[in-house]
Amino acid sequence: MFKGRSVKYIAIVYAILAALFYGFSAPLSKVLLNYLSPYLMSSLLYFGAGIGMFLIVMLSKKQRTIPLNQTYGKKDIKYIVLMILLDIIAPILLMLGLLRTNASTASLLNNFEIVFTAIIAMIFFKEVIGKKMWISIALIVVSGVFLSFEDFTGFHVSFGAVLVLLASLSWGLENNCTRMLSHGNPLYVVILKGFGSGLGSLIIAFSLNEMNAIWYYVIFALLLGFFSFGMSLYFYISAQKTLGAARTSAYYATAPFAGAIFSFIFLNEEISIVFIIAFVVMAFGTYLAIRENNTSK
Repeated sequence: MFKGRSVKYIAIVYAILAALFYGFSAPLSKVLLNYLSPYLMSSLLYFGAGIGMFLIVMLSKKQRTIPLNQTYGKKDIKYIVLMILLDIIAPILLMLGLLRTNASTASLLNNFEIVFTAIIAMIFFKEVIGKKMWISIALIVVSGVFLSFEDFTGFHVSFGAVLVLLASLSWGLENNCTRMLSHGNPLYVVILKGFGSGLGSLIIAFSLNEMNAIWYYVIFALLLGFFSFGMSLYFYISAQKTLGAARTSAYYATAPFAGAIFSFIFLNEEISIVFIIAFVVMAFGTYLAIRENNTSK
């Protein structure tokens, strides 16, 4: 019994660490985007994750002894391909949406990724979601809205907003594809995602002639990708083995909150009343997620 609880709590820690590491990406990417194009930045983040995880596998004797073909079989190919394609499609939809709507609307709607993840997990993968988890997801989405913007008068529905919703839907599908690969080595999942999606974004950047960059900003972006995308995805996938896609996504939804904290620390952004309200709402939502996890396992 105690061993089972220990595994469960470790999975919760992994999910929270995934959110914290991903939280770094927002404030630091904002700085790097002054020197790198969005498409090239996306490519470097994914490549950083893939290269970093590949080096870990090469340096770890234990990891090297597990061949990729023993981790995943033919039945997993469809999920691998879908995972990579969705990770390429989603950012494209988001960029197209940003061209047609304001950033505040896009930030708001992008938080619906966790909602789509939970609904898809329930419908297609028969994952049971209790009342506490649904309330938790709702509260976390609301707090994500507060953290996304403060000027609510800037919100309006448009075709661009629909594209952003489709991007969130794509990421929700991708999260569940990743969940279907969680039985294997999480490092291999990150490597496949990193190199596959990184290459796709690089092709887009090249086709749009947005490849100009100073070498040390490229290195910074790769390092950021290793931590915020690589280690974050590794912990996310590890957590899914025990918590499931819906519950892991609920914990992962604290990433906007972590990003706000990092923005305050690194970018000297002001902590407002909205920030405090979001903190309370998200803390309660996370508490409900933990209670749901404890009572359903």
